[in-house]
Amino acid sequence: QVQLVESGGGLVQPGGSLRLSCAVSGSVVRLLAMGWYRQAPGLERELVATITTGGITTYTDSAKGRFTLSRDSAKNTMYLQMNSLKPDDTAVYYCKATTPFNSNYWGQGTQVTVSS
Repeated sequence: QVQLVESGGGLVQPGGSLRLSCAVSGSVVRLLAMGWYRQAPGLERELVATITTGGITTYTDSAKGRFTLSRDSAKNTMYLQMNSLKPDDTAVYYCKATTPFNSNYWGQGTQVTVSS
């Protein structure tokens, strides 16, 4: 059973930065296809960025150039570095993992609020 625990959210001013973490247990991070998603109030959950088992990252247009997804095998953790944050980035951010057997797991989410 894969378990995911997000952390690192909080309140930040526009233009600021945050780094989200997704700690993985029950599997090895490099064996999982993983991604960051977010859900703003009243809206559907949307993709932010993904990483394949081979380490290839992709970003949505809203994240490209501002967000960086990475993983640390030694810490078995995935990260999302978010820079130049905007009020529109306010949402609950979730990490997702997909196993080689195509089982999906989600974390509990971490709140990011961008406001002055």
